[in-house]
Amino acid sequence: MATNPYAWLKQSLETIHRADWYRSVQTIESQAGPVVRLAGREVLNFASNDYLGLTSDDRLIQAAIAATQKFGTGSTGSRLITGHRELHRQLELAIAALKQTEDALVFSSGYLANLGAIATLVGKRDLILSDQYNHSSLKNGAILSGATVVDYAHCDVADLSTKLTQQRDRYRRCLILTDSVFSMDGDLCPLPELLAIATEFEAMLLVDEAHATGVMGATGAGCVEHFGCTGHPLIQIGTLSKALGSLGGYVAGSATLIDFLRNRAPTWIYTTGLSPADTAAASAAIAIVQQEPQRRAQLWQNVAHLQQLIAESWSDAPIAFELKPLPSASPILCFQVPDAATVLQIGQKLKQAGIFASAIRPPTVPTSRVRITVMATHTSAHLQQLAAALSQVTT
Repeated sequence: MATNPYAWLKQSLETIHRADWYRSVQTIESQAGPVVRLAGREVLNFASNDYLGLTSDDRLIQAAIAATQKFGTGSTGSRLITGHRELHRQLELAIAALKQTEDALVFSSGYLANLGAIATLVGKRDLILSDQYNHSSLKNGAILSGATVVDYAHCDVADLSTKLTQQRDRYRRCLILTDSVFSMDGDLCPLPELLAIATEFEAMLLVDEAHATGVMGATGAGCVEHFGCTGHPLIQIGTLSKALGSLGGYVAGSATLIDFLRNRAPTWIYTTGLSPADTAAASAAIAIVQQEPQRRAQLWQNVAHLQQLIAESWSDAPIAFELKPLPSASPILCFQVPDAATVLQIGQKLKQAGIFASAIRPPTVPTSRVRITVMATHTSAHLQQLAAALSQVTT
């Protein structure tokens, strides 16, 4: 009797359910912001990456509308064929100016930017050293490249140096990969030390600034600026979909790097160009980041205020189970939880208290955690409600 070649799918789903790893979407029924409507109820939104609150800013909305009216809803094709608009080039120049690099290249998503750049820069004769906590797009870009991939312990420069000492001379080119802000932890990579190691071992360094652009640094240029590493030879990748409130990704770096990627990166060459609306919205966001530093200042005030409120509320509340705050130097605050079932329970309790926060489980992360993201548009009352809710779910 013939067997069903698709039967394994149901069995695998059942395994996912038993492990409390099953995922499903939650529909937001309102405009993005610090308060959203979820399942017919208003909740405080601490699950968004819209750090500066620009997604619902009217200037971005109007820029998107104007671009749509002028150029239509889509780019219709690859930018090398029919998809290029002057809007794309204006955005690339704006990114390069923000990052203080020679040039930039816009992709249709940050994931595509990482896949394309990594797979283009190294191949089967090369070596990749990757932080073990890197984002999926960095890890999959490394696999796609065909290079030998070696993980180093999270933010451990000694481990990185040891592994390079052992293996670097066996390979033609070498690429070090790291997030700058780790999205599921909130900590920062040791960028100055990574640059020094890259120089010592004649390696390229690629830094994913997805959660840093618009947030870190004196002008919001990211962790490269935050650490005083602007102008150093490295490859900066990021997204337009978080603090910049739009959609898409980019690579920023030397003019030679960008020209090479424009000619060789498959995820840019063979992908439809970013829509006019998204492109114009991202350009408007960059202008706001540069012109309104008070947004970034407010974000950091909110982060400090929330940390203080949590510390005060937890000092008075007994903790019935381990809810361990992870080290953070960003607007991402994570609290490690013993297991997947517990983090789901906490997420549900928070929702009942009017808080929408992310319950993150394996395999996305090695250990389950509650992930809180702070926005510049959260009010003091919002932060107080969150702190109170967190203390209540621990009792």
